[in-house]
Amino acid sequence: AFTLGYTSSQVTVPLSHLINVLNSLKSSVGSSSTATCKTRKHKEQGQALQCTELGLSDLGTQQLDELVNHMLPRFSPQETSFPFLSQTAWRTSHLSTHSFFYNKYGESVGPVPQLTPVFSRQHPSPLQSVCTALQHWPVLVQSRGFKTLKSKTRRQLPALDRPVESEGFTPSFMKGFLTRDKGIDVESLDSLLKNKNIPDGQQDAFKRGFAEGFLKAQFSCNFFNLRFRTTSGLDSAVDPVQMKNVTFEHVKGVEEAKNELQEVVEFLKNPQKFTALGGKLPKGVLLVGPPGTGKTLLARAVAGEADVPFYYASGSEFDEMFVGVGASRIRNLFREAKANAPCVIFIDELDSVGGKRIESPMHPYSRQTINQLLAEMDGFKPNEGVIIIGATNFPEALDNALIRPGRFDMQVTVPKPDVKGRTEILNWYLKKIKVDPDIEANVIARGTVGFSGADLENLVNQAALKAAVDGKDMVTMKELEFAKDKILMGPERRSAEIDQKNKRITAYHESGHAIVAYYTKDAMPINKATIMPRGPSLGHVSMLPENDRWSETRSQLLAQMDVSMGGRVAEEIIFGHENITTGASSDFDSATKIAKMMVTRFGMCEKLGVMTYNDMTEQSPETQAAVEHEVRVLLKESYERAKALLKSHAKEHKNLADALLMYETLDAKEIQLVLEGKTLEVR
Repeated sequence: AFTLGYTSSQVTVPLSHLINVLNSLKSSVGSSSTATCKTRKHKEQGQALQCTELGLSDLGTQQLDELVNHMLPRFSPQETSFPFLSQTAWRTSHLSTHSFFYNKYGESVGPVPQLTPVFSRQHPSPLQSVCTALQHWPVLVQSRGFKTLKSKTRRQLPALDRPVESEGFTPSFMKGFLTRDKGIDVESLDSLLKNKNIPDGQQDAFKRGFAEGFLKAQFSCNFFNLRFRTTSGLDSAVDPVQMKNVTFEHVKGVEEAKNELQEVVEFLKNPQKFTALGGKLPKGVLLVGPPGTGKTLLARAVAGEADVPFYYASGSEFDEMFVGVGASRIRNLFREAKANAPCVIFIDELDSVGGKRIESPMHPYSRQTINQLLAEMDGFKPNEGVIIIGATNFPEALDNALIRPGRFDMQVTVPKPDVKGRTEILNWYLKKIKVDPDIEANVIARGTVGFSGADLENLVNQAALKAAVDGKDMVTMKELEFAKDKILMGPERRSAEIDQKNKRITAYHESGHAIVAYYTKDAMPINKATIMPRGPSLGHVSMLPENDRWSETRSQLLAQMDVSMGGRVAEEIIFGHENITTGASSDFDSATKIAKMMVTRFGMCEKLGVMTYNDMTEQSPETQAAVEHEVRVLLKESYERAKALLKSHAKEHKNLADALLMYETLDAKEIQLVLEGKTLEVR
């Protein structure tokens, strides 16, 4: 629809009405379609205009007048002074003007100035170009604006002086629209290149980039009211990354893996050293290890050490709902890498893209991506100078063709750090915070068996947060121990209301574990005993091995069983058989597990001999009964040893329980002072 308006009023002509009138008039002309419009004198401008658009070149002046008179209603002479202020056939809508004053009071009285039309688009359309040449009433194409309620009494303004046509009111904008000149021609691509002074060597690249941008803009679609973007291999980022701030000095606790990757850096820096004897550079290195052990950090260190382009990609980046996009992105990645060889490509979470190929009717094209990866790594076309580093914590899911020599030649295991590695990692992260100089990182490392590098970083961070909450200016061993217990057993439950009787039972239970551990030869050293509830437990005694145990002797396993039995034995001795509690259930679980392993896996039972029994359901009933009997014997003997030890140290047992009731938590030194009969300092 066309819109006629002045600031806050508009006149609307249906476009269908215009089309019908045009068709009827054009059909009446007939064979004189090639005739041009006669020039007529414009009343205000006096310019000669030629009608060249909308198929109206074959209409004469008479037909144009007839068209205008059919389309637009006439105003009576009484309404020609200011037609939109009186009740006429025109419908009025209200638009926001350029200021609040005009919104409230309307236009000022006086001659109609030459106004600049306001459009909703940056480049005017043909209709909007017409409006710029109008003399009487500018045409506004309405964009979003606010509507106001019509008041019952309309504001009356003085009529503006303006010329009136003799035959009623026929707006001249329609005649001007029908007799306007053609607009400015669209600038061609060649003229654009010429005007921008683009060098000859860069014109092809400019045209190619222009075409790619145009195609990407055109290939947007709207499907079920959800906007999807058609993707291609060009969308993936293939720019090399710079990791100058990460080197092998930042990697701690995985010395073997670091040494292996240092060789890769040497391959990249000095390949002639290794190819002089006829050898070939490795195609790929696969980093395998549990989560949080530093696989990605090692790859970043390679990027920092090797002065070569380093391309990073995640396995999930090659997953896409569109068929063939993953393979296209891999081709694009390797094409860019080959152009910048020697270089390194690091693919994190390799199992996401390199999983085993299976036949699945649900995903018939799922193998395209991994097939493309296999071909790029070791296919018909060589990729000399490109080394691929892959990282995964799920190597069982990788396809066998991917991990064969020629693709991933080296497989580097990144294990969890040992006690030495944990000490190095703790010292590295402790340097980044304010700590007490007396902190012993090796003590924390001994008590964090099985922690990965990420776990140790989290431990140090939790300790720093605890110190900040307590208002301390540095981190001490107390905060580190607190963070370790929180990670291992959960947060403290200080809000739990435990009556005095249960507290006393818990104190004797935990002191029973501590007494057996202290006086048993092959038991682990005690680290701490507490009756503070944490997680599901009401208290615990933590053990601190001096070193990581790679294997354990039979006496060490029996000592662990005795320590587990100490809690239930203490309850029975102090409170009687009728008052034992359910608190020893987890202790019995661990003791029974050790006894079963000794009988069925470790060959530590004389009656059954050195034979393993992996699946007891496949054994005969006699064998099952024999295994169960031997397990019961081991557990009963352990229980009797713990009972005898606690009865012989009843005094120490009582003193330690009383100290726990008073202080709630005792460390190794305080436990030793209590068992030696010395008094503790008042806290």
